Amino acid sequence: MIAPILVLTTGGTIDKQYFDALSEYQIAEPMVSALLKTARVTHPFRIAELMRKDSLELTDDDRTAIRVAVEQAPEVSIVVTHGTDTMVQTAAALEEVEGRTIVLVGALAPARFAESDAAFNLGMAFASAQALPPGVYITMNGTVFPARQVVKDRKRNAFVATD
Repeated sequence: MIAPILVLTTGGTIDKQYFDALSEYQIAEPMVSALLKTARVTHPFRIAELMRKDSLELTDDDRTAIRVAVEQAPEVSIVVTHGTDTMVQTAAALEEVEGRTIVLVGALAPARFAESDAAFNLGMAFASAQALPPGVYITMNGTVFPARQVVKDRKRNAFVATD
């Protein structure tokens, strides 16, 4: 039997919906289901929405809720959609979870935008969750990073490896 993947959604740019030229937005309904349907994914998965927050608004309590959801899930392969600004901090909060492959992923442009990186990033995360050994990872910009070896470079608007 193929082990299913759990996709936990927390919000972030991947799910943002903009309303005007002044950048007024809200975190809308998660886009994961639509992205996986468009990609014709046949691997079994389950989606659970935890919250709809910009990652700058996430609290320690939110990170605890994410960790608890991961720990209580029957699945061992888990993808967490997350805003990019504090993705590294949430990954650090998940480091103590054992026996699971946890992949955090987000987008630098909303999935609702035609030129978004969301679908590609989600595909990488989905594949990584199946192929990588237990641990915590971030997939962004076409790269899989061990969670402790990555930062978001705001000037380059990209995730980069650290030493």
